[in-house]
Amino acid sequence: MKCLVAVLVFVALVEGLVRIPLNKHKSMREALREKGIELPYHDPALKYQPDEFSTSAYMYINNYADTTYYGAISIGTPPQSFQVLFDTGSANLWVDSIYCSTRACNAHTKFNPRQSSTYSAIGKTFYLPYGAGSLYGTFGYDTVNVGGIEINHQEIGLSTNEPGQNFVVAKFDGILGLSYPSISAGGETPVMDNMISQNLLSANVFSFYLSRGGQQGSVLSFGGVDTSLYQGQILWTPVTSETYWQIGVQGFEINGRETGWCSQGCQSIVDTGTSTLTAPSQLIGHIMQAIGARQSQYGMYMVDCSQLNNLPTLSFVVSGVALHLPPSAYITQRYQNGNQFCSVDIAPTYLPSHNGQPLWIFGDVFLREYYSIYDRTNNRLGFASAA
Repeated sequence: MKCLVAVLVFVALVEGLVRIPLNKHKSMREALREKGIELPYHDPALKYQPDEFSTSAYMYINNYADTTYYGAISIGTPPQSFQVLFDTGSANLWVDSIYCSTRACNAHTKFNPRQSSTYSAIGKTFYLPYGAGSLYGTFGYDTVNVGGIEINHQEIGLSTNEPGQNFVVAKFDGILGLSYPSISAGGETPVMDNMISQNLLSANVFSFYLSRGGQQGSVLSFGGVDTSLYQGQILWTPVTSETYWQIGVQGFEINGRETGWCSQGCQSIVDTGTSTLTAPSQLIGHIMQAIGARQSQYGMYMVDCSQLNNLPTLSFVVSGVALHLPPSAYITQRYQNGNQFCSVDIAPTYLPSHNGQPLWIFGDVFLREYYSIYDRTNNRLGFASAA
């Protein structure tokens, strides 16, 4: 009988699926590099600082210099369309608006609340700091459409001032956060929570498939899982903190050999808004030594491209199962002026440990290898090998 119930639940997860295509673009870092501008390294975990929580009404967005996957939503009546980053590492929805006239805002599609019959102002402002400037905005309510799912009376942030040049080259008009409401700036209700309270989903689940190798075909699904996008069994693991999508890690292996670095337990935040895999700063040197990487003048770690086949496989033990990252997952090959370069997409984080346990971030480097499922009903995460 248990087996039958499991099968019926699984069928329901598949049947109620709403798919949103995600487009892969050049990141801000890549676009600026082509203009001869090299962005300094920024710790991706800064956006997880306690200051982001609801009492402060602000959140970090300086983490998004390397993000590349965006999808379409619409806001208002009649609908106005925007490209947004769907971010499991934050909780708010914000977009550029007509209230902002800086060069960065003018480079993007801007929401015009005056042209929406369903918009209403809240009268509360927010502030979002990032590396080269800051963004100011105001909160309002409106109808939001995500892949055909219509959410009524959704809180949205509208930019009013966006100084700095970095976001001029960004390919997204805003960010749609998918983490837990406990970290929402200003205490605003996240999109996913309104979907749940308005009974808009057949199951309170969403899932990500991120394409490899610069290919298109990435998909965000609401209401279930897409069986065509993964293979094998789903590994389920509980959320350890209902803030971000945070899970426990029991081991870290290099070429199948346990390092002991997580012998007392580690934590990881699963974050679609972070492009790299990040490791605790005290471990990064050991990892790079095992890989045979050297640090460049810009702070990037590089390897000899001729040695790619000899690099180790890195593995994380989650709920008793080793999840492997081959060299092809964490090495990026690129060409510049006819020369080939191979960089390591693993970065250090200096955020303090979580309850004494080292903190990792499973960003896009990890998520391209594993189809990820975010289950709000059972507060668990699922991973399966990406198809």
